[in-house]
Amino acid sequence: MEGRGRVPEDLAIVVDAGGAVLVWSAGAQQLLGYEPAEIIGRSTRLLLAADLPVSARRHLADGRRWSTEVALRHRNGDRVVVHLQGSPLDAGTGRPLWLMTGAVRTPSGSEQPGAAALWDLTLAQLPMPVAIYDREARFVTANESMTRIMGLPVAEMRGKTVWEIEPNWPFDVYDRLQRKALRTGRTVFHEQHNQAPGETREHSWSMYFCPLKDEHGTVQGLSAVVFDTTEQYWARRHLAVLNDASMRIGTTLDVTRTAEELAEVAVTGFADFVTVDLLESVALGDEPAPLTPGEPVVVRRTAQCSVLSDCPESVVDPGEAFHYPVDTPPMWTLLAGHGTRHRPGDPGMQEWLRTSQARADAVARHMIHSVLMVPLRARGVTLGLVHFLRHRTPESFTEDDQRLAEEIVARAAVSVDNARRYTRERRTALALQRSLLPGRPPGLAATEVAYRYLPTGSGADVGGDWFDVIPLSGARVALVVGDVVGHGIHASATMGRLRTAVRTLADVDLAPDELLTQLDDLVIRLDREEGPEVPGRMAAASSGEVGATCLYAVYDPVTRRCTMARAGHPPPALVTPDGQVRFLDLPAGPPLGLGGLPFESFEVALAEGSLLALYTDGLVETADHDIEVGLGLLRRALAAPAAPLEQMCDHVLRTVLTDRPADDIVLLLARTSALDTAQVRTWQLPRHPAAVAGARKMACEQLEAWGLTDTAFATELIVSELVTNAVRYGTGPIALRLIRDASLICEVSDGSSTAPHLRRARVYDEGGRGLLLVAQISERWGSRQTPTGKTIWAEQTLPT
Repeated sequence: MEGRGRVPEDLAIVVDAGGAVLVWSAGAQQLLGYEPAEIIGRSTRLLLAADLPVSARRHLADGRRWSTEVALRHRNGDRVVVHLQGSPLDAGTGRPLWLMTGAVRTPSGSEQPGAAALWDLTLAQLPMPVAIYDREARFVTANESMTRIMGLPVAEMRGKTVWEIEPNWPFDVYDRLQRKALRTGRTVFHEQHNQAPGETREHSWSMYFCPLKDEHGTVQGLSAVVFDTTEQYWARRHLAVLNDASMRIGTTLDVTRTAEELAEVAVTGFADFVTVDLLESVALGDEPAPLTPGEPVVVRRTAQCSVLSDCPESVVDPGEAFHYPVDTPPMWTLLAGHGTRHRPGDPGMQEWLRTSQARADAVARHMIHSVLMVPLRARGVTLGLVHFLRHRTPESFTEDDQRLAEEIVARAAVSVDNARRYTRERRTALALQRSLLPGRPPGLAATEVAYRYLPTGSGADVGGDWFDVIPLSGARVALVVGDVVGHGIHASATMGRLRTAVRTLADVDLAPDELLTQLDDLVIRLDREEGPEVPGRMAAASSGEVGATCLYAVYDPVTRRCTMARAGHPPPALVTPDGQVRFLDLPAGPPLGLGGLPFESFEVALAEGSLLALYTDGLVETADHDIEVGLGLLRRALAAPAAPLEQMCDHVLRTVLTDRPADDIVLLLARTSALDTAQVRTWQLPRHPAAVAGARKMACEQLEAWGLTDTAFATELIVSELVTNAVRYGTGPIALRLIRDASLICEVSDGSSTAPHLRRARVYDEGGRGLLLVAQISERWGSRQTPTGKTIWAEQTLPT
């Protein structure tokens, strides 16, 4: 489709020597349909529907003014033929700029005016402001557009410099630029964004100060041509804000910090005061609550930022919860799902301001004149509301501003929602992990215990570090520290299963090396069950995705000996009562899950008051230093003067950690105690039936000495049954031991490794009721293997 275009009066295009568009006026936009942002900086080839006439190309090559009909292409693809005139502008680089305007056409049949008259008409009727100055930079004349901008008639300005006409900034700059053009004989280009004397709002101007030369090349004066590039200016500003938003918003997975980044970006060159209010459920990390029309919405001020220090416009403190009343602009915007623009004088805004006198006073005091509200929405769910306000910027928010704000908020909303989802998932994983870890350490006579658990402070999920303190028979205690490979819910669940398995195996009273062997088999089974299904992989093969390290130690306060074994875990540290620190050189053992490799136990005698430090590798191996440096820092921290264990834990963390941990950390400190000899009594018994009566008598005498005669009857029964079983079914030597701790413990040892079994005797059975009787009258009972045989034990609660 083709037409002969009617040239708009304000058509003006400036093109550089390479053919790139520098200035695009409103008339050019009207004629060809392109927005300034679509065409600025692009080649004029995009606009040409056919080659320029030969005469126009020859004049262009010679740098001379030309006028001809040109076939242009409209944005919608239509062909438009217009009459254009091109005038060279000396840019001072040897390659001129070109100003293209609509040529003035004379109706057919009328008398053609002279060339000088046509030029005068062109100058007077050019839609862009033009002024002429003499060799001393004094005003000569100007067209109507320039006088309208200056706000003064030509007669009043004639003979004056621009500084004398308007002795204010930036006219001093214009005066210097004009004199530079006159002095050098070269065109000077300048861009300025400010409010002209005859204008009520700020504009962006592109100015060309061009020397006027005679036929001898002598500068006789100066022309000043001004183009209004306000739309291009704001388009560039909007693009800069969008680019800033893409770079600065969403740098962390923290909801509050992401909201703060949104507010900071919006205040930089777009709004004067910005607030971000999240729905209460979102601020708490939960799923967004649905919006119900007719009901107020509770929100929490998550972030705010202002061009003024300390945000004096705010009437709500960050972190404070409040509500949006029904039938007010914030509620309208949330329910509509798109941005809305308001002025304080609008009826709805008046109703909104009446709900808070402090808000109304702030609007009046700071002269807030334009408000833009945009809902924070991501993945079809409303998360909150963003308020943009202007009081220092004179322009009100426009439709373009609204589109820009909606795009910024849409990008930020995705980051906020990602941060919310991450926070919820991390909180869930952390809650799961904490629920699987022990609460307060149990009160034990064997040890005094304190611990610290620190989840990772990085963007990764929580890990699978765990610890446990398990009371064992004979007043002993087991100390466990482990670390599951990986992070997140899966690692936490695996950690819970391993911790439960360790407790179950500890109740069986396995030796540390045997316990780790059983745990290793369990990890291998878990790996086979949970590993990915890979075609061709044998069902019995391991994927290697489930693994762990573990350290298991058992301390006996009667013998003051500690037996331990480790599976790929860092060695424990021992602090003697005199303050000496050493890392125990026990066999490392393979990590759990490899299978087929043995574990070895290591036994060490501990003086009363010794300190054992068990930990995971996250404590000593960080991004700042390797494990050797970390072990050195741990050694130095533990060598500090003895202090309460809670204070020791804090001191160790402060000394060893130089930054937020990159991995989960467990630190378990245990200070050993020893049972007084008066609390333990042991007798060696002959393997003879007569030994049963003697054992009962000695036990009763000891109970009387301890003041526990109330437990004598039950203890006699327990001693009688356990010693009888040892005499009848066991081998020598036989020993009876009573331990008075938090409970009364009765132990009978013999040389047989055959474990007893609890069964219910039939009516006519002569035996089989002994262990059943022991189980009924004791708090708990069990058996454990020893290097020389086995020990059967039973515990009774002491009377208060």
